[in-house]
Amino acid sequence: MKTRTLFALAITVGVVALPALGQRLSGAVRIDGSSTVYPITEAVAEEFQKKNPGVKVTVGISGTGGGFKKFGAGETDISDASRPIQKKEGDLCRSNGIGYIELPVAYDALTVVVNPKNTWCTSITVAELKKMWEPEAQGKITRWSQVRAGWPNTPLKLYGAGSDSGTFDYFTDAINGKEKACRGDYTGSEDDNVLVQGVSRDPNALGFFGLAYYVENKGKVKAVAIDDGKPDNGKGAVAPSNETVIAGTYQPLSRPLFIYVSQKSSARPEVRAFVDFYLANAPMLVKEVGYTPLQSSVYKLAQTRFAKRRTGSVFNEGGSAVGVRLADLLKRQSGGK
Repeated sequence: MKTRTLFALAITVGVVALPALGQRLSGAVRIDGSSTVYPITEAVAEEFQKKNPGVKVTVGISGTGGGFKKFGAGETDISDASRPIQKKEGDLCRSNGIGYIELPVAYDALTVVVNPKNTWCTSITVAELKKMWEPEAQGKITRWSQVRAGWPNTPLKLYGAGSDSGTFDYFTDAINGKEKACRGDYTGSEDDNVLVQGVSRDPNALGFFGLAYYVENKGKVKAVAIDDGKPDNGKGAVAPSNETVIAGTYQPLSRPLFIYVSQKSSARPEVRAFVDFYLANAPMLVKEVGYTPLQSSVYKLAQTRFAKRRTGSVFNEGGSAVGVRLADLLKRQSGGK
């Protein structure tokens, strides 16, 4: 009853408590990095700024590797990443006195796509993807008929993530067995929208990018089911979806997504409030943009990790963590420092 009276008084004198609290925050939050994580962070930034109009949140796209370069140089407060941090990136942070807090925010099904006019490639094996993308394929595997008998003798046009992209690192590790081991004669970009446009305009194209970009552009591109040849991951080829990610059957192209927060920046109220808002609202916004939310227990562990400002990586700065499933992520977060 007393609360209602105070609220009524606030309205009478023209002051509403809750909006005023939001307006007290000011400053800026600088974010850059993965184009895969971008849709999540952009959605969070939009909702956060509605409640905190005094804070300017900027979200750039320079790829996971490009984002870590800026983050390690102290140019950004938060780095979006579609793979865990690498040792050389951790070394850069340490050389500049930057502690980082690693926070998982979502799960992705890295999606292989073709043009809607492609009627022959509805599924593909990991071995066939390797045949297309391995370094030895450059200048040699140039037609669809060379990949699988029965496919048309038409040009094979490849579109993929640029070399500064975490998606590029993850895909090459998962498919070719080593990060950055890849043919060089393909159209690459750190901006997934460029790849969507390329595949959508070329009937002979095949490309790859995060699930959210496929979900957003279903009418322009068509997803290809993946067969990893392992019976424990399902029977035959498995299509990318939230359901197959949760079940652990979409392998080896399921992966966790992260944000990395500067420990120094986290001392600023606007950065701290943004990260708290991010983790609290991630389950809803992650699903909204087309990715798979983590278990609530993982988000709680991430919130605890941030509240205690625990620095370092539970992946030991090993880069792409191929084959890590949702259950594995929970175990790592529970056992992390």
